[in-house]
Amino acid sequence: MEYLSQLFTLSGIVLLACISPGPDFVAVTSNALNDRRSGVFVGLGIACAVVVWATLAILGFGLLIKELFWLYEAIRLVGAAYLIYLGTRMLMASFKARNGEPRVDDVPRIGAQQAWRQGFMVGITNPKTATFFATLFVTVLPVGAPTWVYVSVVALVGLITAGWLGLLATFFSVGRVRSVYARMSRVVDAVMGAALVCLGIRLASSR
Repeated sequence: MEYLSQLFTLSGIVLLACISPGPDFVAVTSNALNDRRSGVFVGLGIACAVVVWATLAILGFGLLIKELFWLYEAIRLVGAAYLIYLGTRMLMASFKARNGEPRVDDVPRIGAQQAWRQGFMVGITNPKTATFFATLFVTVLPVGAPTWVYVSVVALVGLITAGWLGLLATFFSVGRVRSVYARMSRVVDAVMGAALVCLGIRLASSR
C-alpha cells in the first residue's frame, strides 16, 4: 500500500510535467495540425525517449550525467541545435506560404517512421529530463524498493507521456481546429517556429 501511494504521487508529478508547455507540446501540435497520425507518432517517439531517460535514471545514470559536465553539455547543445533547426524550418515554410491557404506543398505530411524519429530526437536530446527523473526518483521512491516498483514507474512514465501527447495530437487534428488553422496557417506556423527557436536558445543558454 505504501508503494502504491508513492506511485500515485509520482504519476501526478509526471502528468504535471507533461502538461507544462515546452518542446514536446510544440512538436506534437505542429505536426497534428497537418496530420493526426504524424502528431501521434511524434508523441510516441517522445514517450519512448522519456522511457529511456526514466530507465537510465533508475540505473543511476541521471545522477551521473549531472556530474559529467561535458556529457551533459554535449547532449544539451545537440538538443538546442535540433530545436532551432525544426523551428527555422517552420519559420521558412511560413514565410513561403501565402496567408489563408493550407501549406500542402510547403510542409508535406511526414511518414510515421520519420515522425517517430523526430519525436524521439526532441525527447532524447533534452538532458534536463534525465536530471528531472533522477531527482524525482531519489525524492519519491524509497531505497531498496522491489523490482516491480521500478518496472511500474517506467511503465507509468511511458503511458502517461504517450497518453497526454496522444490527446494533444487528437485535439489539434480535429476538423474544426484544423479548419481554423487552415485560415491562419502562416501566423500559427510562424508562432510555432519562433517558439521552437526560443526554446532551443533557452536550452542552449541554460546550465
